[in-house]
Amino acid sequence: MSRPLTFAQKVLERASGESGLEPGMIVDAYPDLYMSHVASWRCIRTLERMPGRTLFAPERIAMVMDHLSPAQTSKTAEHHQLCRAFAREHGIEKFWDVNAGIAHLVLMENGHVLPGQLIIGTDSHSTIYGALGAFGTGVGFSEITATWVTGKLWMKVPESLRVEVDGPLQLGVFPKDVMLSLIGRVGADGATYCSVEFHGAWAQGLSVSERATLCNLSMEMGAKNAVVPADETTVAYLAERGVAADAYDPTWPDPGATYRETIQIDGRELVPQVACPHSVDNVRPIDEVAGSALDQVFIGSCANAKYDDLAQAAAILEGRTVASGVRLVVTPGSRQILTDAVNSGIIATLLEAGALITNPGCGACAGDGGVMADGERTLSTANRNFRGRMGSYESEIFLASPATAAASAVTGRITDPREFIPASRADVEVVA
Repeated sequence: MSRPLTFAQKVLERASGESGLEPGMIVDAYPDLYMSHVASWRCIRTLERMPGRTLFAPERIAMVMDHLSPAQTSKTAEHHQLCRAFAREHGIEKFWDVNAGIAHLVLMENGHVLPGQLIIGTDSHSTIYGALGAFGTGVGFSEITATWVTGKLWMKVPESLRVEVDGPLQLGVFPKDVMLSLIGRVGADGATYCSVEFHGAWAQGLSVSERATLCNLSMEMGAKNAVVPADETTVAYLAERGVAADAYDPTWPDPGATYRETIQIDGRELVPQVACPHSVDNVRPIDEVAGSALDQVFIGSCANAKYDDLAQAAAILEGRTVASGVRLVVTPGSRQILTDAVNSGIIATLLEAGALITNPGCGACAGDGGVMADGERTLSTANRNFRGRMGSYESEIFLASPATAAASAVTGRITDPREFIPASRADVEVVA
């Protein structure tokens, strides 16, 4: 009888062709997809120093120009130009330009992330692909370049953490709050190089978008990857994007698999959470920081700029206006999300409230627009609040859910969204 395996062990056994893998072992794994964003130009320049090399599998290469988009300097424009030319020359069909949005969301929306796959990307938040039952992990541009040529990547089998969340959550509490609470509890290095598995009825009841928030933010406690095991929600999401169930082979952990630790979270007791400057694990219940004055609110990033995130913000902002002296910057995660939000009236609601809507992409999360001056404060729905990430080294970033962000934009200070939600549309449509 074979021993029970975790999700990570199973994926890496398939990707490497080896068996009997245990945490700590080293394998040569063959990823199914290699994502690179604006850092693609670095990969290309490195490849140019390897004359005679050919691409192992061009169909596995995905390039998305999501950071620093559109180009704001001639140097960035040259980098984009180089990437476009490379994609044309080598027949890279999975190429998206500056109008598409954030790489992770674009790949998921287009049916290129599948259950059971091993996916690497030049972005640490590639852990997000676990929302569709894939093993996603961030790597450097040199690793991507090597994989372009050899098709394989040296990887260590991670230990696994099991996270079980009891629900339902209170009104006004969202998956972002669950993750901030978890990160605050285990610390920024509490899951270093671990595969984090989310289990239980609450996680299985989430939309793919909500699962993406869990898996994305797992990076902020050091995770190598994160996953909500594939189920009928996953199948339905992919079917809507033209991917038939027989096109992929889902991977599930075995009952009785060995975990480094099992973490229990009572979501029913959670209140809205806020990560305070200057680390993501500096988390406080909202009542401890409520009233802190703000200069800017940012709703964006791959963690929380999806359709339902914008809908939650609009439900609070409808019929209200942004406080005088506060900038509300909203950056939809992708062109598709922006299109859906326009068609549903969400963008009109945000504009009427006084929001500035920017082009889809990483935006202020990557310091590309929406930066701050000395002494300013932003409440952000992004995944990081490191010093200097959004402009001045002497500015401050707080992290919270889109609902908390919207409520705070109305008052001009950090505000518990539960003060607004009973009078708003608490149940919003989740399409992604």
